[in-house]
Amino acid sequence: MSWLKKNWWIAGLLVALVVALLSPLASQHPDGLERVAEDQGFSQKAEESPLRVLPDYKSPGIADQRLATIVSGLLGVTIIFVLVYTLGRWTRRRQRAIGPTAATAPQAEHEQRLASPPPEPESEKR
Repeated sequence: MSWLKKNWWIAGLLVALVVALLSPLASQHPDGLERVAEDQGFSQKAEESPLRVLPDYKSPGIADQRLATIVSGLLGVTIIFVLVYTLGRWTRRRQRAIGPTAATAPQAEHEQRLASPPPEPESEKR
């Protein structure tokens, strides 16, 4: 099994971290959804999100906007990675404790067939 197939999540994490580092180079113009809201005249009706960890990518205590954007991006990538990784580990551990279920049974049967020798043809059994 190639390294990338086994550790694809590391490659994904590295890509996300590089994108976070390059985030200050993104356009300062509104994105598609904000642009449509402005063009259609309903952007003033938007409400603040109740879950605002780092609003507008501003990190408290960092005066340089570019550095604040990078720190916010890296923090966001890290938080999401930890949550998804933890959920994945918990799910895998729970699946192992429960055993094969209806969803995983076909895969388990397929793996068992691959591990066992092929059946003999009818003509050779006589």
